[in-house]
Amino acid sequence: MDAIPPASEMAANRGLLRMLTCGSVDDGKSTLIGRLLYDAQLIAEDTLAAITRDSRKHGTVGEEVDLALLVDGLEAERQQGITIDVAYRFFTTGSRSFIVADCPGHEQYTRNMATGASNSELAIILVDARKGLLTQTRRHSFICSLLGIRHVVLAVNKIDLVEFDQAVFDRIVAEYHGFAAAFGFRTLAAIPLSGRFGDNVTQRSPRTPWYLGPTLIEHLEAVDVDEDAEALPFRFPVQWVNRPNLDFRGYAGTVASGRIALGEPVVVAASGVTSQITRILGPDGDQPAAAAGEAVTLCLAQEIDIARGDMLAPPAQRPSVADQFAAHILWMDEEKLLPGRQYLLRMGHAWTTASITAIKHRIDVTTLGQQPATSLALNEIAVCNLSTAQKLAFDPYGENRLTGAFILVDRTSNRTVGCGMVQFPLRRATNIHQEAYLVDKAARAAAKGQRPMVLWFTGLSGSGKSTVAKRVEEVLHAAGRHTYSLDGDNLRHGLNRDLGFTPQDRVENIRRVGEVAKLMVDAGLIVLASFISPYRAERQMVRDLLAPGEFVEIFVDTSLEVCAARDVKGLYAKAMRGEIANFTGVSSPYEAPEAAELVLDGGGVAPEDLAQQVLDLVERFQAG
Repeated sequence: MDAIPPASEMAANRGLLRMLTCGSVDDGKSTLIGRLLYDAQLIAEDTLAAITRDSRKHGTVGEEVDLALLVDGLEAERQQGITIDVAYRFFTTGSRSFIVADCPGHEQYTRNMATGASNSELAIILVDARKGLLTQTRRHSFICSLLGIRHVVLAVNKIDLVEFDQAVFDRIVAEYHGFAAAFGFRTLAAIPLSGRFGDNVTQRSPRTPWYLGPTLIEHLEAVDVDEDAEALPFRFPVQWVNRPNLDFRGYAGTVASGRIALGEPVVVAASGVTSQITRILGPDGDQPAAAAGEAVTLCLAQEIDIARGDMLAPPAQRPSVADQFAAHILWMDEEKLLPGRQYLLRMGHAWTTASITAIKHRIDVTTLGQQPATSLALNEIAVCNLSTAQKLAFDPYGENRLTGAFILVDRTSNRTVGCGMVQFPLRRATNIHQEAYLVDKAARAAAKGQRPMVLWFTGLSGSGKSTVAKRVEEVLHAAGRHTYSLDGDNLRHGLNRDLGFTPQDRVENIRRVGEVAKLMVDAGLIVLASFISPYRAERQMVRDLLAPGEFVEIFVDTSLEVCAARDVKGLYAKAMRGEIANFTGVSSPYEAPEAAELVLDGGGVAPEDLAQQVLDLVERFQAG
């Protein structure tokens, strides 16, 4: 058997192919990649010797060398026999170079699989010939299509375990074609193979005489995945404003698509300000033009307001610019996505806050059907509407993968919790504008002789926060301060009467309260807000609505036992018996503040003394 020519014998190369292997657990992804590396003679002797030794300890193929161990590098992966992380490998043949991402098959690590798919041009989707299409096979195929992969190999693996039966192969291929018909794959090659024994991997197998197509490596060498990024409109996300001295201002970044030349006009997409290219500086100095994939610095004819995250584009081919858009979202976090909660969104080099305003529908990855949803759990996919704090420039993901993708980040933990693919901007009413008042917040506050602020009391039900807030307001009012009290129970009789106590309703409850508190601060008032407000993210959202120093978080720290003992209505007892759902502290979490301006001992200090602590803080604030 002739091996694939090593890198030293490379001839004319078709270029680099970025691909990934995916599918369900135990479909043989790592073994297949190990087989490719082994047949390409790219395994050093010492590595092969180490794998041979490890096969005796971790292997799953008896006395044979377990080629999967070449990519299952983590000890946890070897012990469990599954891939957890995304393992990248580089190899070459006489016709092409390859970067292959071995992605995990377990549902728990779907987010890792999405990471591998985001930079790939082709997907090898493995199916165990004994099991056929599984839910994870369908999920991975759908994610590949969402992430813009247009070339797929359906690798029906372990064909040796079904006696090389053509009928089994044909049934799986027919079922997959029916399932994937709506995905728009440009190429879909189905190959029967055995990663363990090498059938139809690099050499045609005599045990599948009924298969007349190419081997896997022949197909990978020949498939044309080139997408002419230069043919797309010019897009240049600004990564850095380069100003080493007063005589030079340039905008550094990588051309996402299209090309640009000296003298051509460009527009700042968000602001609409136009200019012309006067210099293009690459790694070797000045150059006349730049194309997709080149890292350059652009200089313009005028010094205009451009910052990191802005995008330059041709005036006649502008991207969409909007602060509301529809997108597919793949949720990647253990904690559920909640509409109304604010997340950080990164698109290109731009960062802003964003919230999901509506989940239009969740997608059933098995049937591709649409399902109603009020939240998203780990690995679920949905079409959502988003609203951002600032307008962003983007293209639909289907038109440009680099300018239509984004990630969502949790604001408190900085975890990446989701990834998204923009569908289209939402054309909301364009005749709504922010009005400037002749009498502003400063004037209203001056008329009242006070500095407006929000005293945000948070704690468990029964912690004493409302009691303390009432006493504080009583004293402030007697002293001539202008105040208003917002209490959770009172607002649920009016403004928030349509909301329950599910996590998503709690988020919306605090969002509305935050907007009301902001208006009252604008009116120059001292606002006392008493809410359980169990989530840090929503308390931070209210803080961010206000100017620095206007939000004062007061944590009434009272133990669950004390709160339950004070509960004359017996709500805690009912919650502990399971008669009340989503009860904070029992069946729903409370996230205590990590850096509150004031922490009150609600279990061991009299309410009058706690109120005095708050009043002392207010007076210090008012004194400035």
